[in-house]
Amino acid sequence: RMLSVVRRSAVKARTQTINQLRSLLISAPDDLRERLWKTKPEECVAGCARLRKAKANVLYKTLAATLRLLAKRWLILSAELKEIDVTLDRLTSQSAKRLLNQFGVGPQTAATLIAVAGDNPERLRNEAALAALCGVSPLQTSSGKTIRHRLNRGGNRSANNALWTIAMVRMRSEPRTQSYVARRAAQGMSNKEIQRCLKRYIVRELYPLILADLSDAAAIT
Repeated sequence: RMLSVVRRSAVKARTQTINQLRSLLISAPDDLRERLWKTKPEECVAGCARLRKAKANVLYKTLAATLRLLAKRWLILSAELKEIDVTLDRLTSQSAKRLLNQFGVGPQTAATLIAVAGDNPERLRNEAALAALCGVSPLQTSSGKTIRHRLNRGGNRSANNALWTIAMVRMRSEPRTQSYVARRAAQGMSNKEIQRCLKRYIVRELYPLILADLSDAAAIT
């Protein structure tokens, strides 16, 4: 859980850094902006990090120095994220083996789900309880013969996002899920409604695996 918290913090800080850097480039002199503005963050940062101390006016020098500092901060945060991911990969391969064997579940999503479940053992009475904990208990809203589900804004948002990520991977690459999506779409469900149902089904699939992985981790410790 601690690593997941640190990772989210690093991702947020890195996003803020590149946004600040691009904001400065938008208002920078034309020659500097045309030279440094790149679509890919890595290329944009690399150019700013290589900026030399120019013999120009104070405003230009200050801008160049600020761009260099922001670029270096982005690189430091990227290196930190790589280190965190290596550690997460190692730890989840030991404590979330069953989860990692499921389609669309990666080290980061597995770590998030295990951490949220492990922090709330009293709320894992059954599959429905885990769904509520993750905020994926669709709330039914009916109108005449039409049955729809609206968003449940409760639950842990990190776990909810992890389930959303798994659902997106499966929608893109898993034939079973693609067939389900096509069938539901033909029934008139919107894409968001289908995603909510998918997240609920994923909880049903992963619930016993999470319990088993948590049990193994407890036995090791």
